[in-house]
Amino acid sequence: MLLTSRLSKSLERELAKETNPIARACLKAQQAILLVRHGHLPEARAVLTELHSLAFQYPNPGLGAWLYLSEGLMSYYTDFSSGALDKVLRAHAISRSAGMAAMQALSAAWLAHIYFAQHQVQPMAQYLAEALSMAAPDHHAARSRASLVAAQSYHFADCMSQATPWYARARSHAQAEGDDATLSHLIHNMAALRTAQARRTSVSGQSGAIDAGLLLGADSIQHYDDAVGGSALEGLFPILRAQVLVVQGEFQAAQAMFETHLPQAMSMGLARLGSSLLSDLAWCRVNNGQAEHALCQAQQAEVELDPDCEIDDRALTHARLAQVYAMLGDSAAAQRHADDAKAAWSEFAQEQQLWAQTLDEALAGLDS
Repeated sequence: MLLTSRLSKSLERELAKETNPIARACLKAQQAILLVRHGHLPEARAVLTELHSLAFQYPNPGLGAWLYLSEGLMSYYTDFSSGALDKVLRAHAISRSAGMAAMQALSAAWLAHIYFAQHQVQPMAQYLAEALSMAAPDHHAARSRASLVAAQSYHFADCMSQATPWYARARSHAQAEGDDATLSHLIHNMAALRTAQARRTSVSGQSGAIDAGLLLGADSIQHYDDAVGGSALEGLFPILRAQVLVVQGEFQAAQAMFETHLPQAMSMGLARLGSSLLSDLAWCRVNNGQAEHALCQAQQAEVELDPDCEIDDRALTHARLAQVYAMLGDSAAAQRHADDAKAAWSEFAQEQQLWAQTLDEALAGLDS
């Protein structure tokens, strides 16, 4: 086994004493999920291929639910796309119809996670409340995942007073289970959301308010992941670091990281962020004296701007392009993007209020 976490060792001990073939298969599916979350996708695929063969010999709803959840998370962590949703929904439906409360709670927590990633607040809140209401107090896997979703959702809504206790609960449950992958995800998400806030600050011109510890926080992710056997989020780290470098005005270093790692990140499912990242790269180029190339990059960012992308990414793109065009001397384009950014920021503030209200209503009376 490639992993050394307490959770991995616990699964190995359970497997060593388990003789029932279905129960063993369910434990192996949990091992596969852990491998997926640590970024060891080929090894996880080998385990799942073996389990699919076994499932043909021993049809069982419990094994079926674990396989659907495993395959869903494999799809999610391969390219962070929406293809995982149907599989996890299937795992949830099987567990619900078979009366498997623990599995239903866990799959509901992962559905909340996926809907958060898709910025769909209503179903996210619905499955979040279901996970927390159904999970036993010691069901650490479901409660750590659900608590993390609640924390990052409140964080996204700029409600840190509500986010902080949920982060603490997520950390407590993950530590109780020895789940290093969830702890890594927690560290990454906190750093990513703090960086997103810093990016919003930087395009507003309030450079003095930038968090000086951002780069240290970003670097801590890689140090932690190296210590625990890797992470499925590892490929996103260079882009996060590049974003921090842009915020801090380290344009040459940021440009180098974008040029090296942006193509891979786009292939991993970050194409939805393409316009925002390309506008940052254009900002680097114009600050590095590459005016002609910066203009081409800015125009590419405009082409990549999807009207259906997340509101804050649309606002960031317009705000950054306003800066780029202003520096290039195109005042008309700069004003046009500044106006679009202002409208998008207003819409984003309304979205944050909606998220906070929806979470408050869904989580009333629930804890982790």
